[in-house]
Amino acid sequence: MAMIEICVEGFGEALTAEKAGADRVELCASLSEGGITPSIAQIRLAKARCSIPVFVIIRPRCGDFLYSDGEFEAVMEDIAAAKAAGADGVVIGFLTAEGRIDIARTKEAVAAARPMGVTCHRAFDMTRDPKEAIDDLIAAGVDRVLSSGQRANAQDGIDTLKAMINRAEGRIIVMVCGDPDPTLLFDGPVNPDAVDFHFGATGYGESPMRFRNPHVFMGKGEDKREYIRRVLDGPAITQRAERLRRLVVS
Repeated sequence: MAMIEICVEGFGEALTAEKAGADRVELCASLSEGGITPSIAQIRLAKARCSIPVFVIIRPRCGDFLYSDGEFEAVMEDIAAAKAAGADGVVIGFLTAEGRIDIARTKEAVAAARPMGVTCHRAFDMTRDPKEAIDDLIAAGVDRVLSSGQRANAQDGIDTLKAMINRAEGRIIVMVCGDPDPTLLFDGPVNPDAVDFHFGATGYGESPMRFRNPHVFMGKGEDKREYIRRVLDGPAITQRAERLRRLVVS
């Protein structure tokens, strides 16, 4: 069956995702910024309490994927720390200034990560040529690539996603993200060995804080997010996961 991966912020959300039917989680911090490396404590607790695989995003900052030597050094240290904490895989992505996969750094990171699994995250969607990028990731030994077809959502990127799957020829798994809707994505059943699905189902709830200082904000003042909390929508995950799993080859 098609594998369902849920992006989560913290081990508490990882547990919710597992209960809702996730096959795997991508553990992150700061998903409002696209996800950055979570703390070692979050990785350890997720591994201690979840029975499904935990993949850890290794991203030293938000923004682009062209890293300085110092940032890449931190990435390599984080890969080692995630491995030591028992992570099942890491999620990485490195680009050159020209918009190509940085093959040398990717190979180095893959070698350091083994025997963990390795996914390339949506840095892929920022590359200049998806066919070239697929070939580069295969050459670097990456197991799967996360993509919405280089568009804001999977529906708009469907032609590129189909081309990626055909290009991959089973050599790398294409993990579809960007609000995948199984009724719109493909004309017929999908080979479960070629495609995974990745999504989140996030809502927001009010903080239980009763006293609130209206004069101080920890982030940007205009955001005023101190008293809003993420809430993972378990029923929504279950519903979408069931629909996506029907896309299998009999």
